[in-house]
Amino acid sequence: DIDRWVIHQVFKYIGADNPADPIKGTNRIIAINLSGDSVNDSKLLDFILAEKEKFDISLTNICFEITETVAISNLMKATLFINKLKEHGCVFSLDDFGSGLSSFAYLKSLPVDYLKIDGSFVKDISRDEIDRAMVESIQQIGKVMKLDTIAEHVEDEATLQVLKTIGIDFVQGYHLGRPQALDH
Repeated sequence: DIDRWVIHQVFKYIGADNPADPIKGTNRIIAINLSGDSVNDSKLLDFILAEKEKFDISLTNICFEITETVAISNLMKATLFINKLKEHGCVFSLDDFGSGLSSFAYLKSLPVDYLKIDGSFVKDISRDEIDRAMVESIQQIGKVMKLDTIAEHVEDEATLQVLKTIGIDFVQGYHLGRPQALDH
């Protein structure tokens, strides 16, 4: 229910912004985390498409984030869900990547656009050579697969600089800004 409420509110916001061009002249992406229950809900896809029509919006500015563990638990269902929404312009991020035991084994079969590196590898990257090596390997496989990488949990300048050196595409965390209301 919470995921559906978030989707409704985000789509309503985009539709009110400018129905002809959902987010006025920008290419910014709004990421929406989906819980495992939502991804496994056979009616969520229909709900998303109905909300798209209701607010007369494009989905090209939407990135749905699905955690690695959810994707692993039902690979076929997650793949079908992703492929159907990609037909409508959505992009997908595999959240908390690296936290599962078989991350690289199934990555080739998931049609995602971003790898969002688990924050447990990122938070000590400037002090821990093993964490750095893990992030570098995820970055390398992402580039080979033509996926953008996102590092979460960027809490200080030292971490940010290491991630820049490695070549991570996007970062998020309190060092860059605190969460705030959507309309700010």
